[in-house]
Amino acid sequence: MNIVYEGKTKDVYSLEDGNYLLKFKDDVTGENGVFDPGANTVGLTMEGAGKAGLRLTKHFFELLNEKGIPTHYIDANIEESTMTVKPAKVFGNGIEVICRYRAVGSFLRRYGMYTEEGQPLDAFVEVTLKDDLRQDPPITEDALDMLGILSKDEYKVLKNLTQKIGDIVKEELAKKGIELYDIKFEFGRIGQKDEIALIDEISGGNMRAYKNGKYIEPLKLEKLMLED
Repeated sequence: MNIVYEGKTKDVYSLEDGNYLLKFKDDVTGENGVFDPGANTVGLTMEGAGKAGLRLTKHFFELLNEKGIPTHYIDANIEESTMTVKPAKVFGNGIEVICRYRAVGSFLRRYGMYTEEGQPLDAFVEVTLKDDLRQDPPITEDALDMLGILSKDEYKVLKNLTQKIGDIVKEELAKKGIELYDIKFEFGRIGQKDEIALIDEISGGNMRAYKNGKYIEPLKLEKLMLED
């Protein structure tokens, strides 16, 4: 294996068969020691966060594969905190897509003049660039197209997939009495036909989930979701 990328919450290795191995870390995003799935810096380290994130990711990716939704997932090894995935080409230098069901986080900070904290949102989709230097700026559909990052037709596919996957995750959480406030996804092109597919992960580290009005930390979310 050769390491090809060292990320904030996982490292990426290339495999001899052309696939890749993701190694999940115990680091989570945030600022000043406070977890924030929307942050672009590592805020703290939580022992066991890597395995917890991988367990949820395995659960959700396998569910999505069963439902015929394209992903890069192949398999996972929980003990080694690794996941094997298909190669994928990211859009530009990488984008993140957020699906919002309630007004919290950066949405509330930006639009607080017009909204209240926790206000319901109708699966609002927002795209941001992966650009630490510029604080991951939001970008519009028109700008994505004009800058050659993805076409308007691709944007429609991206938005549809985001809402469909977000709703599946939301429904799964609701079975445990948990409400999803927002969730962040990454997508890429896979295969010879450049099919748009979900990549990266679906874990407590990239969503905000609440139970009885109280925020659930990533490690606790994994336990609540996967306990019998």
